[in-house]
Amino acid sequence: MASLRISRCQFLHALQLYLLIQTATVCCYQYKVGDLDAWNVPSSANPDVYHIWSSNHNFTIGDSLLFLYPPSQDSVIQVTAQSYKSCNLKDPILTMNDGNSLFNITSPGLFYFTSGVPGHCEKSQKIRIAVPGNGSYVFPPDDASTAPSPSSPTVFGPMPMQETAPSSAPLTRVRPISMSAATLLFLCVSVIAIGRV
Repeated sequence: MASLRISRCQFLHALQLYLLIQTATVCCYQYKVGDLDAWNVPSSANPDVYHIWSSNHNFTIGDSLLFLYPPSQDSVIQVTAQSYKSCNLKDPILTMNDGNSLFNITSPGLFYFTSGVPGHCEKSQKIRIAVPGNGSYVFPPDDASTAPSPSSPTVFGPMPMQETAPSSAPLTRVRPISMSAATLLFLCVSVIAIGRV
């Protein structure tokens, strides 16, 4: 009878672990901007590629944007809403120029990016990212000039070196288990191991 109780206990712990993992929320996504091979001037056949791409994604705090480009040919700058509309490259909020630029989203709001190369913004190499906060952030239309912009740059840094994935991979999705889930997993395995002793 005692071994039957241990089996039930083991089953319940395994079921709890399974349910916890199934309901674990996504911590963050890493998006390859535009799902293109590189951050560059859009083709004349698809001039709205960046606008369409950002409209089709739901960005959240914790996500990151990966801009890939040849560093000798391009760069990425974060700008204000007004600079975005007028393609003003002076006084950017943030400049990234390493060719493998990672922008981490750490707060809600509207974020505006353009190429730092003169003339590229006018050719639609620019993108606006909308990040809601607590479900209460309302986004103005594209042509609104009163959109808020961050008062200081968000954290960014180079992406860790990885094997190069085929260019057909649309984006990298990172779904780490939270520390509490990892801790619970350790506890469940420990309880099951103790039950066998």
